[in-house]
Amino acid sequence: MTAVEVTGLVKSYAGKTVLNGVDFAVRPGELVAFLGANGSGKSTTLKCVMGLAQPDAGTIRLHGQDLGHLHASAQVRARSKAAMVFQKIHLVPRRTALENVCTGGLLRLRGLASVSPAFFSKELKEEAMACLDRVGLAKIALERAGRLSGGQQQRVAVARALCQRASVLLADEPVSALDPHAAEQVMALLAELAHAEDLAVAAVLHQPDLALRHADRAVGLLEGKIAFDGGPAALTEDLLDTLYAPDRVAA
Repeated sequence: MTAVEVTGLVKSYAGKTVLNGVDFAVRPGELVAFLGANGSGKSTTLKCVMGLAQPDAGTIRLHGQDLGHLHASAQVRARSKAAMVFQKIHLVPRRTALENVCTGGLLRLRGLASVSPAFFSKELKEEAMACLDRVGLAKIALERAGRLSGGQQQRVAVARALCQRASVLLADEPVSALDPHAAEQVMALLAELAHAEDLAVAAVLHQPDLALRHADRAVGLLEGKIAFDGGPAALTEDLLDTLYAPDRVAA
């Protein structure tokens, strides 16, 4: 069974086609890396899955549910099973790592607990602490997020997704702002979570070498279409040169 299944995805901006019939699937327990030049449609694909961009055509299914056939409230519930980690790490700098992770559970909260960390329940804090421990950051739970390194902040963002109880994790260039060591740590964490927790993980990357080391599958986009979908070992230098050719890069 697939966790994410996309067929015939089409998206245009200002008359320019960004996605032109994209098909792919992500299964539980695998990390899929999306590769391609700037403007090839990688980030737009993930945004369409999350509802951050509205596709012009195509079908998006999460755990078998066709999102296009659901009413707005049902779409929100269905998409609550998916979480997204961004290149720009969206944490509240003045809040602790623990408080930031707790916000992953906001959809399950009611009343004052949904608006102020002061009213977070003991149960939520314990779950958030377990999520921080899962990403190796339990010791810095009470540190303000703004004082953490970039790699630590990204792992806090991943812990927040775990606290959301997401079964699908989409990562849009999660390591592009990190140093090589931190990038390796974050990608190793995403791969380990996919395999150990049976998560379906899709990550947009600009570093093919990271895909080679950590991904189970790679999807290459070229001018809004799937040009490659297979094992990272099949990513030849000629194929990568085609995917990242300078004249393919959008303005």
